[in-house]
Amino acid sequence: MGSKYYVLLRDQVGLKNISRKAMASAIFIKKLREEATCPICLELMTEPVSIDCGHSYCHQCIVGFTGNQSSDTSSPGTFHCPQCCKPFQSGSLRPNKQLRSMIQTFKEMNQSMCNEHGEQLHLFCENDGQLLCWCCERSPQHKGHFTATVEDACPGYQEKLQKAVTKLKFKESIYMQLKLDTTQKISSWEKKIKHEEERIHSEFTNLHTFLHQEEEFYMHRLEKEKEQKLSRLQDNVAYMDNKVEELKNGILELDKKCQCSARNFLQGIKDTLSRVSAINLETPEDVSLELHTVHSVSELQLSVRKILKCHQVNVSPDPDTRNQKLLIRLNEEKTTIYPRYLMESQTSERWNDIICMQGHERFTSGRHYFEVEMGAGAEGAVGVCLENAPRDIDIVREPQSGFWAIRQRKGKGCSALTFPPTFIPLRNQPEVIGIFLDCEAGIISFYNATLGSHIYTFTKASFSHALRPYFEAYSCFSLLQTS
Repeated sequence: MGSKYYVLLRDQVGLKNISRKAMASAIFIKKLREEATCPICLELMTEPVSIDCGHSYCHQCIVGFTGNQSSDTSSPGTFHCPQCCKPFQSGSLRPNKQLRSMIQTFKEMNQSMCNEHGEQLHLFCENDGQLLCWCCERSPQHKGHFTATVEDACPGYQEKLQKAVTKLKFKESIYMQLKLDTTQKISSWEKKIKHEEERIHSEFTNLHTFLHQEEEFYMHRLEKEKEQKLSRLQDNVAYMDNKVEELKNGILELDKKCQCSARNFLQGIKDTLSRVSAINLETPEDVSLELHTVHSVSELQLSVRKILKCHQVNVSPDPDTRNQKLLIRLNEEKTTIYPRYLMESQTSERWNDIICMQGHERFTSGRHYFEVEMGAGAEGAVGVCLENAPRDIDIVREPQSGFWAIRQRKGKGCSALTFPPTFIPLRNQPEVIGIFLDCEAGIISFYNATLGSHIYTFTKASFSHALRPYFEAYSCFSLLQTS
C-alpha cells in the first residue's frame, strides 16, 4: 500500500514540475514574441531595422510610415518615432541583424515547441496524426493512443509518401499522354476540316449562283460542327491542363515536405497524404473525329430547277389582302390571279388602289421556293414582303420598305424593285419565275424556272417580321403547285 502511494505521489510531483517548466517556457516564448513583434503591423518583423532612438520595425512598415507622414518643417527628412516620438532621419535606418537572427531562431523554435505546454514536440501520435510533447501524451485527450518518437515514426511515413509520389507521377504521365493525343486530334480535325472546306469550295465555284448558296449553307454547318468539336477537344485540353497542374502541385508539395525536418515533415502528414490521394485519374470523354457534315456536289442534279424544287412549297393568295380589282380562280394544278373589277367591301388589310396581294403562307426560318407562271408578255411583280409592310399607294416598293421583288412591264423589260429600280437585261422574258428564299442567310433569289438560269439576287437582307409571298397582277398569272 505504501509503495503504490509513493509511486502515485511521485507521478503527481513529476507532473507539477512539468507544468511549472511548461509555464516558464510559455512565458519566455510570449516575451520573446513581444520583442520580435513590429509595433506597426503587429506581426513578427520582416527585415527588421532600427532607428535613432533604438526602436525597431519592419523595413517596409517604417518606410510606409514615413511615406504617409509629413516630415519636420524645420528639418526636412526628419520624422518622429511612432512609439517614443523622438526624431529620426529617414536615411538613418539600420538593419538589425541580431534581431533578425533572433526572429529566425524564434520561428524555428516555435515550430518545434508545443503551443499549449511550451515543450519540445518529440513524439508523434499515430491515432490522431499529431506531434506531441510529453505533457500532451499524458493528457486525457491522448490516453491509450499509440505514440512513437519522431525519429521512429518518420521512416514509415517517408515510405508512404514515396509511394504517393510514385502514384501521382504515374497519373501525371497518363494525363500528359492524353493531352498529347488530344492535341494531335485537334490538329487532325483542323486538317480534315480544311480539306473538306477546300473540296466543297473547289466543287461549288464552277456551279451556278444557287450552287454557291448551297456551298455557303454547308460551309456554315461545317464551321458550326468544327467549332462544336474543337470546343469539346479544347475543353478536354483545359481539363487535362488543370489535372496536370493539380498533380504537379501535389508533387511539389510532397517534394517540399520530404525536404523538411522530421518534425515539420510529420506536421499534418496525414492530411497531406489524404489530400494527394484524393486526386483521381478521370479520363475526359473521347471526342470522335467522324465528320457528319458531308456533301458531294457531284451527286447533285445539275438542273437548277430540280435542285430548287427540293425546297419547293405551295403558296396560295390571301383573299383578305387582295385588291378589289383582283380575281382568284382555283384548280388542282395552279391558282390563277387576274385583274377584274369587283364590287366588294374593303377590309383594313387590303391594298389601296394597287392591284396586288400577299400570299397566305408565312416564312420565318429555313429555305423555301415557289414558282409563278407569268406567261408570255405578262405584266406584274412577284417576290416576298414583310407581313406588316405598308399598304399605302405612295410607298416605294423597295427592301427598305419591306419589299423584295422583281417587276415585268411591257416596253420596260424586267427590273428589281430597288431604289432606284435596277434594270435586269434578259435575253428572254421568263414565263415561269422561281422565287427562292433563305431566311437565315438573308437571300432572296429569282430564277427563270424554265431555263434554270439566274435572274437576280437580293443579298444581306434583314427581316424584322415574318415574310409572305407578294404579287402585283396587271395581267393574268398563276401560282404553280407541287404534285
